[in-house]
Amino acid sequence: MFPLLLTMLLVVAALPISAAERWEVLPPTPAPIPSERSGEADANGISIHYAVYGQGSPVILLHGGLANTEYWGNQIQALAPHRTVIVMDSRGHGRSTRDPRPYGYDLADDVVALMDVLKVLKADIVGWSDGGILGLDLAMRHPDRAGKIFAFAANTVTSGVIDGVEKNPTFAAFIDRAGHEYAQHSSTPKEYDAFVEQISKMWASQPNWTDAQLKAITAPVLVADGDHDEAIKREHTEYIAATIPGAGLLILPNASHFAFLQDPGLFNYAVLHFLGDQ
Repeated sequence: MFPLLLTMLLVVAALPISAAERWEVLPPTPAPIPSERSGEADANGISIHYAVYGQGSPVILLHGGLANTEYWGNQIQALAPHRTVIVMDSRGHGRSTRDPRPYGYDLADDVVALMDVLKVLKADIVGWSDGGILGLDLAMRHPDRAGKIFAFAANTVTSGVIDGVEKNPTFAAFIDRAGHEYAQHSSTPKEYDAFVEQISKMWASQPNWTDAQLKAITAPVLVADGDHDEAIKREHTEYIAATIPGAGLLILPNASHFAFLQDPGLFNYAVLHFLGDQ
């Protein structure tokens, strides 16, 4: 019996461990992409870190909360052959500084301030999570500065967020990683916990937009998300698309809140197609 048992154990040991689904995996943050057109812009009371790539009609990539511009590496490479791609670290994120003002999505004004510094009159917006919310805010409050809006994994009311998202293993891994990246980039490297607390206050109460505000958006909008988003309720994504006049809805398969890392090929194709570059 013992040889048979040993054989069985060896066979079991040789079997592959069940692989995690793609939407359960948080791929590495892309390596930084050097740019000869990068720097720090004094705008709206803070220093905004930015970088510019490529040539053509401008598109601004806005990252999610706690992240930084490096998360857009795959998208920069896909878009730069067609567009002038502008990335920026949001207020208090990455290498950008902040002032005493509390965080709020009306600080999408930072984007307009950077556009003024760079002499960009109007730009399309690709936003992920908080960046998608900022894109929609620009479409509502600065319609003359915002072109097409690709809003990925955004919410327009706080009830659109799944309760306990911070406990999801993939999302928790992102929060932990973002802490290490904050320490590497920030001018206040030891204040990550305070930073998260301040951002969390914003998340608890904002955004809180009405149907009327969404219905007033005139920009072309594509509302997108992954089919396994850990943070945003599917019905809320569908509601946003149904409420903004003429908005499209795109659900990326086998992907989560981090689809642009998990399936950059499909994500980039969707962006390029929406912007009219493919």
